Amino acid sequence: MRHPSTILTAICLIWATPASTEPALGVWKSEPGETGGYIHVEIMPCENNLCGIITEVVGNDNRSIIGRNIINDMKIKGNGKYNGGTIWAPDTDKTYRSHMTLDEDVLTVSGCVAVILCRGQKWTRLK
Repeated sequence: MRHPSTILTAICLIWATPASTEPALGVWKSEPGETGGYIHVEIMPCENNLCGIITEVVGNDNRSIIGRNIINDMKIKGNGKYNGGTIWAPDTDKTYRSHMTLDEDVLTVSGCVAVILCRGQKWTRLK
């Protein structure tokens, strides 16, 4: 049996990882799509990187995407820069290489097929 203080120490170390204090963590609102609907995405630590799940769909009947990962394995580069991850586009049901840039409460999220073939959105912080 493990000693309770060992377990508590392990939990504290997990919470103290750089991702746990990352400024991009929180809930974000996407830009409205062609139909006017938008999503809320919660960005959270996943190992030493960031991931995001869809927590709410507004103005669209497609509730089946709630709980789906939209951002996966986004690497923290520092100074509000993130790359190396992927983003799933609900409107096309395709996954793209992605990068993000944080500027105060605006997160610019881009998905790219190639370096020059990118599309993106500016998400605003909700929480």
